[in-house]
Amino acid sequence: MAAEQPPIAPGGSGTRNNDRTQDGGLPMPSRNPLPLSASQEAQVREVFNAQVRNLCADEIKAFADCARNRTFSIPFACRDASRRMNGCMLAHATPEEHDRAREQWFAQRQQRAREREQKERRKLEQEAFHREWWGLPQRDPEEVKRELEKLGRAERIGGVVRRPPSGTGTGGEEGEGKR
Repeated sequence: MAAEQPPIAPGGSGTRNNDRTQDGGLPMPSRNPLPLSASQEAQVREVFNAQVRNLCADEIKAFADCARNRTFSIPFACRDASRRMNGCMLAHATPEEHDRAREQWFAQRQQRAREREQKERRKLEQEAFHREWWGLPQRDPEEVKRELEKLGRAERIGGVVRRPPSGTGTGGEEGEGKR
């Protein structure tokens, strides 16, 4: 009966898991249960796929070497190499590996934020130079100020803005919840 089966948890497999934790509840399907946006999940998938490809690099290279200069005969001539490559990828494409990729994505979050902020500041500097060089009117200072404030905002994860710890002097009360 479909009504008796628990819902499939994100990051878990489609099989029913009857293992219980020590306190009697269902096991946690992932160490990172925080929901991410679609683009953030796509970034996690990219990290996951790169890790799996790195683990199976030898098998992928063997299949690519076999398939080189072939067209119609690839499925027949390279069947063994294809099966080894697919077997390796299936063996390493586990929920645990996905959790590791998600943890790595969270660990690199601050680095990505710094890079994004540097890129945006550089863009504003280049735009100001371009306007000065060509004698174009300067942008509205309030608009520039709003863009700089936008750079200082925290990244949204799981639908909530992660605020810096209180006492940092950022004045966190103004503009709460705004994008």
